[in-house]
Formats: sequence, structure tokens, C-alpha cells
Amino acid sequence: MTSTETATSPGGSPQTPAICRRLVGRTAVITGAGSGIGLATARRLASEGANVVCGDIDETAGKAAAEEVGGTFVKVDVTDPEQVEALFRTAFETYGSVDIAFNNAGISPPDDDSILETGLEAWKRVQDVNLTSVYLCCKAALPYMRRQGKGSIINTASFVAIMGAATSQISYTASKGGVLAMSRELGVQFAREGIRVNALCPGPVNTPLLQELFAKDPERAARRLVHIPVGRFAEAEEIAAAVAFLASDDSSFVNASDFLVDGGISGAYVTPL
Repeated sequence: MTSTETATSPGGSPQTPAICRRLVGRTAVITGAGSGIGLATARRLASEGANVVCGDIDETAGKAAAEEVGGTFVKVDVTDPEQVEALFRTAFETYGSVDIAFNNAGISPPDDDSILETGLEAWKRVQDVNLTSVYLCCKAALPYMRRQGKGSIINTASFVAIMGAATSQISYTASKGGVLAMSRELGVQFAREGIRVNALCPGPVNTPLLQELFAKDPERAARRLVHIPVGRFAEAEEIAAAVAFLASDDSSFVNASDFLVDGGISGAYVTPL
């Protein structure tokens, strides 16, 4: 096993991987860093040597994340252009560079449902947090990366950006499709300036959001689990490992991609018994 491989237990769940040090001296900005995928990624990137700037609207969770990883916390509403600009400015002023932007903040509220049930207010709220925020974060990060002549932007999309679901969350799905399309375009536009932009497309992840779905609607959650060939949901640490790869030079020829980490969902017709 190499230093970047992840061991698995007999039941198929990941064990703690052997961590390498691919990001020493680099500065990573993470939105939604206080919990779930964002927190797991803050831990992973810090363990690989990055200076981590933890952005979150939840001051308590965000501060705790930053303290844990020895990083810097910035309270940010990712739908506010001035606050987003301040987030990336703080990263540059504190550490001298902006090398990695993991634009990860997002929501999946219960009032985002079928198009027949979802109101315009709910639609707009999800679009603002999930899509417009990614636009704002990319817009803020790119000038720093262009001056440096290098950088990696990783935008959190979803496997639902490339396939449909009858258990619809219409605005969430549309927002993630937008993230994917925007990431491709930015990756193409800025590739010759040394900047890579990729859309991370996770499958369902065992985070507080998913646990809340199980608690509120077990039947709806079970309809998702049956479609995963590996037979379980992802752990946040597995998604964080993918972010670390995309942030590092190991992925130097990966650009403008839909980087799927979905346990095989998007490749399945039927799943194993």
C-alpha cells in the first residue's frame, strides 16, 4: 500500500489512511468548513501541510474547526459579495497566497422538493447558497491565482448534476448542474494560466444533512441507499481525500472535470444483491 492509499475494513468502510504531505506551505480556503465535508477537508488539508482558512456562517462551528487545524476562521455569508471578497483577502493577507479554493458551502432544505411543490422563494434561496456563492468565490479567488500563475479550485457539485432522481429536490439538482457547467467553463478558460477548476461530484455522504433526512423520512433515504453498488453511503473523510487529490500536484492533468466520488451510482443499472 502506498502512502496515499486508504485501507478498508472487512465491512468495506474506510480506515484512517496514511497521510502524505503534498500541500506544505500552500493556503487553502474552505467554505462550509464548520461541519460535514468541509470540516473533514479542513482536517485533511491541514494534515497534508496546508494553511487552512475556514469560512462558515456558523461562528461557533467555524472557530472550532479553525482552532482544531491550526488555521484561521472567517465568518462569511457566502451569498454576500463583500464578505466573500474579505474571506479570500484575509487568506492572502494572513498567509501570502491563495493556492486552493474549496467552494463547498451548500444547503438542502426540506421545502426544496418536487417542482410541483417548491415555491419561488425556496428555489431562489437554494440557488443563492449553492450556485451564486460558487460564482462569487471563484470570482474572488481567481485574481490571486492569476497573479501567482497557479491554483486549484474545487467546487462542490453532486452526482445529481449528471443524473436524475424521482425523489426530486429540484432547486438543489439545478444548482449542482450549474456548478458543474460553470466549473467546466472556468477550467477551460483559465487552464493556460496554470489554474485548474474541477467540479467534485460526491454521492450521498454520511453527514448531519443526510442523517436528518433519515430521521425525517426513512423511506426516502432508503430509496437512495438501494442504488449504491457498494451498499453504503460515503464518509466525509473519503470525499476529503478526493479534495486533497484535486488540490495537489498529483492531479496536475485533471481539469474541467466532473470528478465523481459516488460509490458507482452513476455507472449502475442494477446493483448487486
